[in-house]
Amino acid sequence: MKLWPFLLLCVVMTSFIYPIQGYWKWGGGFLDEAGFSDFAGSGVVHLCGATAALAGVLILGSRKGKYVDGKVQAMPGANLPLATLGTFILWLGWFGFNGGSELIISNVAEANAVSMIFVNTNLAAAGGVMGALILSKVLFGKSDLTMALNGAIGGLVSITAEPLAPTPLLSMFIGLIGGIIVVYSIIMLDRMRLDDPVGAISAHGTCGIWGLLAVTFTTGSLGAQLYGIIVIMLWTFITSAIFWYIINKFFGLRVSEEEEDNGVDIAECGLDAYPEFTKSSMSGPSVYPPK
Repeated sequence: MKLWPFLLLCVVMTSFIYPIQGYWKWGGGFLDEAGFSDFAGSGVVHLCGATAALAGVLILGSRKGKYVDGKVQAMPGANLPLATLGTFILWLGWFGFNGGSELIISNVAEANAVSMIFVNTNLAAAGGVMGALILSKVLFGKSDLTMALNGAIGGLVSITAEPLAPTPLLSMFIGLIGGIIVVYSIIMLDRMRLDDPVGAISAHGTCGIWGLLAVTFTTGSLGAQLYGIIVIMLWTFITSAIFWYIINKFFGLRVSEEEEDNGVDIAECGLDAYPEFTKSSMSGPSVYPPK
């Protein structure tokens, strides 16, 4: 995908698509009145973003060489230590994401609530790692690090809809199921020829749906949760697909095959992400204009 068309969609997403459906729940809109429950955003944040990503994937298409002769070709990540570090940073940031959604901490009751949210959030992430790691070992015979990382994020997304009401043990179970779901979802999307390189649709979308449904273990009604899921997905998919289409029509979303082969970092940024693996340190075009 080209960089600037993607950034243009980000502007549309953050200024129009996301805040409107956010208001429907968090601004006292019709989803809130219907009893839809989403404490910190399993649906409003994560499912919304994943649905927009799904629409983009459908319009953009898969990476070159990903699906050949009906078979899925593995394209491993380039830097798993950095991916792991990124996941740990997300894990840490989630304490603020979920705990901060309590909004105040100025009295004992609220401070205790935030503490419980921290505990439940952490246990859900740990449960997600365990679920994904164990399942990947069962399915693939290997302890797949990428699945474990997505399991952590899947567990975090799963508990985000209601991180306060469950017990710590239930929170870990909700995260564990999220970690299992994310593995199966990644496999399913690949079989459907939907190329999601980092498993974002699965971790944020499929687990977002699970998290919203898991709310019914402690609070909320199944009908209201299903209603919210359908509304958020329909609104986000239709509006984002329209904007993805318009942006693709006027600016184009996809880089050329040659640019894809050389690396999008070179084509879009003029820099090599991993120059130590190139034949020459001058392999990429200069970002500076000629004198």
